Amino acid sequence: MHLKNLTQAPTSELINAFRAIVGSRHAITDAQAQKPYLTEWRDRYIGKTPIVLRPGNTDEVSQILRLANTNRIGVVPQGGNTGLVGGQIPFETGHEIILSTGRLNDIRNVDAVGRTLTVGAGMTLTEVQAKAQSMDCLFPLSLAAEGSCQIGGNLATNAGGVAVLAYGNTRQLVLGLEVVLADGRVWDGLRKLKKNNTGYDLRDLFVGSEGTLGVITAATLKLFPNPGEGATALVAMNTLGAAAALFRHVSEQSEDLLTAFEFFPHIALEFVTTHIANTRMPFSVPHPWYALINTSRSRADETSASNIEAVLGDAIDKAVITDAIIAKSTAQAHDLWRLREGISEAQKPEGGSIKHDISVPVDSIPSFVTRANNLIEKMCPGARPVPFGHFGDGNVHYNVSQPKGADKSTYLAQWEEISHAVHDLVVEMGGSISAEHGIGRMKRDELARLKSPVELELMRSIKTALDPNGILNPGKILARPTNT
Repeated sequence: MHLKNLTQAPTSELINAFRAIVGSRHAITDAQAQKPYLTEWRDRYIGKTPIVLRPGNTDEVSQILRLANTNRIGVVPQGGNTGLVGGQIPFETGHEIILSTGRLNDIRNVDAVGRTLTVGAGMTLTEVQAKAQSMDCLFPLSLAAEGSCQIGGNLATNAGGVAVLAYGNTRQLVLGLEVVLADGRVWDGLRKLKKNNTGYDLRDLFVGSEGTLGVITAATLKLFPNPGEGATALVAMNTLGAAAALFRHVSEQSEDLLTAFEFFPHIALEFVTTHIANTRMPFSVPHPWYALINTSRSRADETSASNIEAVLGDAIDKAVITDAIIAKSTAQAHDLWRLREGISEAQKPEGGSIKHDISVPVDSIPSFVTRANNLIEKMCPGARPVPFGHFGDGNVHYNVSQPKGADKSTYLAQWEEISHAVHDLVVEMGGSISAEHGIGRMKRDELARLKSPVELELMRSIKTALDPNGILNPGKILARPTNT
């Protein structure tokens, strides 16, 4: 990739040219106003930029990229800035501009018959979900940041979330894309077709590319029938191995669609109930492990709750689980989900947390957690693993909080060493070092270390073909720019 030219910040003349494309109101140069665009949620990366551009339509995005490409200026596409691997944050040199997609939030097309919705990339996930509901449909992507994350970012990172088990990752939820290429050309792939077998699938090339191959400006999304009455249950277990048996039991015995199967240890509950307001321990006594289960059915009736009650009662009789709570109302279900969704936030007050978003084969999750916990204890005695995630699709958020009383900066200085060891174990077990968060900046060097030479060569060839000047999100996923 030709990154050697990306060594200078844009001149004042170029800044004025970029500003003219979007208008002064949507070109942010004030340092204070830029702050929300320059720091990611974990505060691990804090970038710098001469200007944040907020285009209002595809043509303005095209003009920005054409100008940047001609002048060899790096462009960092950014949606809701909820990414967790630094992919949406510019480097500290201040040489790159930010292209924020938040104003690209129009509704392009509504098709209730074909169950599709075409929207601009800047619509938040919550807005997309609400629009689908107004069509008496479901857009099933669901994750903790849905109030602020944008659909373009979800697509660029191939976001996962809690409903992957039933509906798949974001890649499975999109039919077509509109993408602006590095040189400003626009690929109009906003098709609503469920069958389109005409050569290479360009759509899937851009999904998950983290803004390194093109800027997604709109998408045609796949909607589903609204599910009927469902059930939510929190289950207590003595071992994580029991989760594997329970997952199989519920999958085979339940008459309903299993839409979510989350798992977490007791330490996670301790963190949440200590640091998240209006939460409490759900059981009268602690249990080592918990599973949060969601089921739904295709029609509205009153049998779903009784069905899951019978299935879980059978699991208790067979000593697969030790206790269970079945939500009796929407409010109770919400309270149970808050225990799961508050885990990441609740770790912050506990000090430094070294985080991993990995996947392994589903039947290997208990073994992975045991081996990883033993590894951590040898490397950093007293560190507190908090493994949780989406059991049904093998996705483990293997987070490790610092030992009690430890110095946060000293602990976090071990991030690379600990991550290397955890990732080596993941690869040994046939897993992936990134399940749903992407590569970004955080895992770029690990990707180069662990991917096969053939895979890396193919990825670099695609990057060079679509972005020969290397202006799109430089230094993310594949290569480190020479100016950083």
